[in-house]
Amino acid sequence: MVVLDGATLNPGDNPWDELAGLGELEVHDRTPADEIQARAAGAHILLTNKTPLDRTTIQNLPSLGFISVLATGYNVVDVEAARERGIPVSNVPEYATDAVAQHVFALILELANGVGEHDTAVKAGKWTAAPDFCFWQRPLTELAGLALGIVGVGRIGMRVAELARAFGMSVLAYSPSRRFPPGTAAFEWAEIDEIFARADVVSLHCPQTEENAGFVDDVLIARMKPGAYLINTARGGLVDEAALAGALREGRLAGAAVDVASTEPIHPDNPLLAARNCLITPHIAWAALSARRRLMQITVANVRAFLEGSPINVVNT
Repeated sequence: MVVLDGATLNPGDNPWDELAGLGELEVHDRTPADEIQARAAGAHILLTNKTPLDRTTIQNLPSLGFISVLATGYNVVDVEAARERGIPVSNVPEYATDAVAQHVFALILELANGVGEHDTAVKAGKWTAAPDFCFWQRPLTELAGLALGIVGVGRIGMRVAELARAFGMSVLAYSPSRRFPPGTAAFEWAEIDEIFARADVVSLHCPQTEENAGFVDDVLIARMKPGAYLINTARGGLVDEAALAGALREGRLAGAAVDVASTEPIHPDNPLLAARNCLITPHIAWAALSARRRLMQITVANVRAFLEGSPINVVNT
């Protein structure tokens, strides 16, 4: 077993011991692109988080029998190339549901209330110098009564919907299947165009595919209310970042918050870095220790199931 990029899953607080108990294990913190083939050579099982495994790489690994993705999203793996070789690819579908949903609302609340912004202002002396008992840097937003639009109604999308309802928000949602997960409250289904036009906050929770890359473009953003917010904790490539930056710069959108970028780490020339009222966090929504421990446990279960001949969480059947 070879782990190609294990540093983020286990920076020292989430040991590999249980996985190592299943066989010979080699762990690399990171793998540069020009070393992927060499490090993967001879591996029966490959584990990757963000290190790409493309068609050429997969075709040139005759010993490879299983790929375990250390994440929910699996767009770093050419799953079709793996399927053609008879190689199952498993992901970890629900380890960070609560952590990501919590981060979504951390972003929404910062946009709505500016807690960090006002803390900085107070410590810069602005409250001390204020003529009144209070001051605010910009208008504050009450969430109750607003509409949250969710694009992608999986486990995370549903958890975000539940939190939104607790804040008194109504929920519009889009999913191709339009199926309610068991035990969840109903909400209003809508098409993507309608969600962007009607929602006060739009939150993305869909996987990135070839078909939807960059679907949040200038045309779709133009449908949004001038006072609306866009939240992206899914994949950076879902959004045309230049279009979003332009809308923010021109005041056609009140704010945005992203935990992901089209290229990660984020490039210094990414237009969102200079955009007005755009919060950016460094892909940390998934990273709570409790969530990373679940990720490790489910990964171990994925590998064990493969070794026993009955793979689970397979995404390329």
